[in-house]
Amino acid sequence: MAQGSDSRLMIDEDFFGAASTLAATTAPPIALGSLNVVGQGIAETDSGAPRMDSDGLNGVIQLTTTNEDIHAAGLQSATMFDVALMGSIVLEARVRQAALNTGEVFIGFSDVNTDLAIIEGAICHGDTVTVTLTASDLVGFLMASDLTDNSDWHGVYNGGTTTGETVSTSLDFDAGATAGEYQVLRLELFPNGTAEWWVDGVLEQTVTGAVSTSVDLCLNVIVESKTTAVKTMDVDYIRVWANRDWTA
Repeated sequence: MAQGSDSRLMIDEDFFGAASTLAATTAPPIALGSLNVVGQGIAETDSGAPRMDSDGLNGVIQLTTTNEDIHAAGLQSATMFDVALMGSIVLEARVRQAALNTGEVFIGFSDVNTDLAIIEGAICHGDTVTVTLTASDLVGFLMASDLTDNSDWHGVYNGGTTTGETVSTSLDFDAGATAGEYQVLRLELFPNGTAEWWVDGVLEQTVTGAVSTSVDLCLNVIVESKTTAVKTMDVDYIRVWANRDWTA
């Protein structure tokens, strides 16, 4: 196939101006830069991805759910990533949460691309010491208030040559978040399906064959309420780097 000089793909969202207001009643998806705002409850007037004009240095959006259980707000790309053809693929995001004990967060890639995106029942879910891997293909960071270690990041995966681990203590990084403070999460996917999880510059986990080398994936950055309280997550930036597939 014809090739050009632009051999790298990059999602580079710094949220300088674009936002999805809480006053909107538009059904998802709602375009925000090169990503879509998605989630169960986005069409309601108390959910979205508003820009933070207070405490929002660098450009920050705040993913905001409704006050209903298993309602979510997220950012999602097209289904556009093939690990074997486009790796290495790198995702980096800087995020913070005001509260750690009321919801679930997934940051990574999966084969789940739906406007009414949710984590529990669609991608994965943590409960006490068990992680339920619903999506046939996923790889990323999970934090869940229903897990025993409810403020730690867990490195979840499914669909590769290595069977997805479901015991949360085997996935627990002991790299806990602190309410109100930012963390940098970095996920690296190699063409052979190996994945690396990094938290604040520290390599926390490496799994060979963690992800499929043939299933097309999309980016998911999703926060979900697990109570009848609004759950939020502030997102300073999202970066994704990948090689262009010239065979397409």
